[in-house]
Amino acid sequence: MSTGRICTRTVVTASARESVLEVARRMEEHGVGTVVVVDENAKPVGIVTDRDLVLRCIAAELEPAGTRVSDVMTQEVRTVDESTPIEQALRTMAGAGTRRLVVTGTGGKLAGLLSMDDFVELLAEEATSLGEIVRNDRPAIASRGG
Repeated sequence: MSTGRICTRTVVTASARESVLEVARRMEEHGVGTVVVVDENAKPVGIVTDRDLVLRCIAAELEPAGTRVSDVMTQEVRTVDESTPIEQALRTMAGAGTRRLVVTGTGGKLAGLLSMDDFVELLAEEATSLGEIVRNDRPAIASRGG
């Protein structure tokens, strides 16, 4: 299964020129803790989390309205192509020590965001499916013994 099949396709984005305050308000509006910073061609150039805003702006006593998101974002964006197998994406996450990967598509453009939550959700779905198989198979096993 590819990362493109399990990633979140609706991603909140920002421009590097926007203020931290604008991005924080967008996070609040959309109920997210992560924003992907893209250039004019929709290619990822950074990622900013609510934690970044707290540690790199507020704790540093920077003015949110006067600070650009480019000053607080993580510029080393970890990406995987949407065709990347999920096992490889998980290894990439583990190796980088990150909980999120930006998913790219044609021409390196933003296609989605893959988080640990996406893997947990997939595991929960698979566990549910296995449980249904076991439940459906039990009557057949019980009837064979009688």
